Amino acid sequence: MKPLFITTMAVLFYFLYSILWVISRLPFKLLYGISYVIYLLAYYVIRYRRKVVRTNLTNSFPEKSKEEICRIERQFYLHLTDLFFETVKLMHVSDEEIQKRMHFSNPEVMHNICQNNSAVVLLGHYGNWEWIPSIFIGAKGYIAGELYRPMKNKYFDDFFLKLRGRFGTFNIPKNDALRAIANFKREKKNFALGFIADQTPSKNNLHYWTEFLNQDTPFLNGPERIAQKNGYAVIYFDVSKVKRGYYNCDLVLLTENAKNTKENEITDQYVALFEKTLRRDPAYWLWSHKRWKHKREDAQ
Repeated sequence: MKPLFITTMAVLFYFLYSILWVISRLPFKLLYGISYVIYLLAYYVIRYRRKVVRTNLTNSFPEKSKEEICRIERQFYLHLTDLFFETVKLMHVSDEEIQKRMHFSNPEVMHNICQNNSAVVLLGHYGNWEWIPSIFIGAKGYIAGELYRPMKNKYFDDFFLKLRGRFGTFNIPKNDALRAIANFKREKKNFALGFIADQTPSKNNLHYWTEFLNQDTPFLNGPERIAQKNGYAVIYFDVSKVKRGYYNCDLVLLTENAKNTKENEITDQYVALFEKTLRRDPAYWLWSHKRWKHKREDAQ
């Protein structure tokens, strides 16, 4: 039965891959037209995770009226379907096109730091995080990559790894981070390593809690510990959505050497900056994620 299962999964993958390949060839204007139709189905018909999204928004913004919450909710769902097609578009989009659509205000902050040191990059599931690695197009003097959570399906895991390595970045399974960093140090390579730091920690990692969007919230503090131990710089990527299909990112240098910071100082800065990003334009975060599924008593 096992060979049959593998064959079935392979057939399913290549069938879906062929569809995605065709979709990725379509111009952005047509993709956004299709996205709007999918948005209508997801929001009004399928009602994908509507209860989770509504609860998250209501608890995060108790000062907003129901009408405001519903408006943000609809904007989020349209953004979510856009994000899917923008990610698929990575299969064929040119470097020139992506650089027009994902603009970095001050990339020299990253490039200058990484000539002499390594950097921990903090960002969140906001805007289009799959386009963020385009900052490394043409980067010289250092290497760049990101942590990721491997998928159970090998075919789709390989597919997304290829997409995420589209701009020459490497991908490290989250459990191999320390090993990879040790290898870079041994080889004397400077690097920039991205952490999507708004992810919900597992029950075994509920060590750091703070107030975030009016709620008691656990955050991963592993990126801070790595930076402090090794004296790396820490940079926050402040993303904003300019208009449909266009984003801007400001690089905020939190410290040039994390050894000079106090415990939890970097994580506190990240949480404050990320909340500011969300409050500025809340529709573009991943509200369908069950971000507050853990309670502080779970950590006891």
